[in-house]
Amino acid sequence: MSSTVRILAFGDNVVDCYRDQDLMFPGGNCVNHAVFARRAGAETAYAGAVCDDDAGRLIRSALVEEGVDVSMLRMEPGQTAYCVIETQEGERVFVGANLGPSIIAPSGGDLAQLSQFDAVHTGRSSHVDAWLPRFSRAVKVSYDLATVHDPDRIARVAPHCFLLAFSGGGLSRAEAVALAERARADGARWSLVTRGMEGALLLGDQGLFEASAQPVEAVDTLGAGDTFIANVLVGLLNDQHPDDILSRAAEAAASTCLMRGAFGHAAPMAVDLSNMMTLDEVYRATRPAAGPPETDIGAVA
Repeated sequence: MSSTVRILAFGDNVVDCYRDQDLMFPGGNCVNHAVFARRAGAETAYAGAVCDDDAGRLIRSALVEEGVDVSMLRMEPGQTAYCVIETQEGERVFVGANLGPSIIAPSGGDLAQLSQFDAVHTGRSSHVDAWLPRFSRAVKVSYDLATVHDPDRIARVAPHCFLLAFSGGGLSRAEAVALAERARADGARWSLVTRGMEGALLLGDQGLFEASAQPVEAVDTLGAGDTFIANVLVGLLNDQHPDDILSRAAEAAASTCLMRGAFGHAAPMAVDLSNMMTLDEVYRATRPAAGPPETDIGAVA
């Protein structure tokens, strides 16, 4: 089903480096979302920052080939963000990363364009929580908290969200429902919990809806969760029935599992890994993007 909804993905990007295959793929939650929402029929744009290196040019060219508007993409000095992935005992393992210039605050120009979209998508990896009040005053907000289930964080984010999504692999159904209910109680209009092979559930004013995962011989599960969230957001913006939305999202996520990388576009790995940090070091070193000016502090608080 075609759609005329417009979605801006604001924030993180990386090249996913498959070191054991000597390949890199464009990725990152927001880049993936822009591509998968575009494939789902929306008009999409991506706002983020890359560098003029092989990795940055790969991200830009892949977005252009996928039909994503890159007019808000910034070119910064330095090295494009990357994440290193290896296969250990048949499982995909994230072994290190460097986020480079990918954590950015919205510019005045970015903020001025928000009202041109039906929704903006961002998430915990983009570190722009301080800007959510500003975002939500202009447009519906989709936010991916991924594996962060902390009640305090949910309480801060949920009031600004049209859609708040979680990765709930390993949660029981009762735990997943409770997580979705917490997000709703704290102000999210819709809450989505994806559970890997256990399927997904979506909670909103119309009630609780659930879908099973579609069985598939997965080549690579990277990007499957982002696929699901993007398809759910497009469906909600198009006022589709939740059962239909979840069915299409499960089908799209299964298709993503049949390709390498989040959405393809493989290239020979051309990344200097000498400044790679462990994920713990990345989490300790990463600082949120600069918040709004003093005049907005009251709104943020």
